[in-house]
Amino acid sequence: MAARREDIRDFLHREPDCVLVEVTGTAGSTPRDTDAWMLVAAEYIFGTIGGGQLEYMAIDHARRSLRQGLPAQPMNVPLGPEIGQCCGGRVGLAFTAMNTDLSTQLIARCDREMASRPHVYIFGAGHVGDALAMALSLVPLRIVLVDTREDELSATSIAGIETCLAAMPEALVRDAPAGSAFVVLTHDHALDFLITAEALRREDAAYVGMIGSKTKRATFKNWMSREIGRTDLFDRLICPIGGTAVKDKRPAVIAALAAAEIMTAALIGAQKRQHVFAAEG
Repeated sequence: MAARREDIRDFLHREPDCVLVEVTGTAGSTPRDTDAWMLVAAEYIFGTIGGGQLEYMAIDHARRSLRQGLPAQPMNVPLGPEIGQCCGGRVGLAFTAMNTDLSTQLIARCDREMASRPHVYIFGAGHVGDALAMALSLVPLRIVLVDTREDELSATSIAGIETCLAAMPEALVRDAPAGSAFVVLTHDHALDFLITAEALRREDAAYVGMIGSKTKRATFKNWMSREIGRTDLFDRLICPIGGTAVKDKRPAVIAALAAAEIMTAALIGAQKRQHVFAAEG
């Protein structure tokens, strides 16, 4: 089942008469940077430039231009006490009325952004796997929920994620893009070990985590030594996922704790790769 695209297509279809608001410049402390934008229609909005009074002012300015049928002039807003926002910086905003070419460009922009998102493969569509997919579904990552059991996957209905039925899930690890994160929590410890060992062989993996206890971690290390002779890879494994500070085994709690560390690893890895590409370019 393919992941649902961001609903910019639906928004533009429903609200063709709208204004693109873009952050064109920033100085000092600001809610968002120059990659932020939003669409403003008569009653609805899509996206955000950071919220607060700045965004309210931008929405009001854009809607006034829609009502009057006139172009909206750029804004340069100091984020100080005069607008009730204490960031202390300054934000430049541009306003562009929607047209066919701009609509096409925005859709392509969203598609490119989604295609560049780091992949997170969650192996196991059980209680924790579903909860983790749900926790990560709002983050700018590409989530793939993998299982060998068709009935478990068919019971999953989380918007914005992909599902993959795989008889040999370890093959997905080998074919995953560079910078992917792998989280292993299947119904079978032997399968967990097989997938995790494959993920640890990926030197370009942003994150490799396996659900478990100290005993499972030790058992896996012994298995790696015996079966593949590569205990040197073991230090890269996160097990248990989500850390040990919170002693709570409920799926939603494990998922929330693990989601934070997975998101951090995946996005930092993506930023590092972008810097490398920029330097090489």
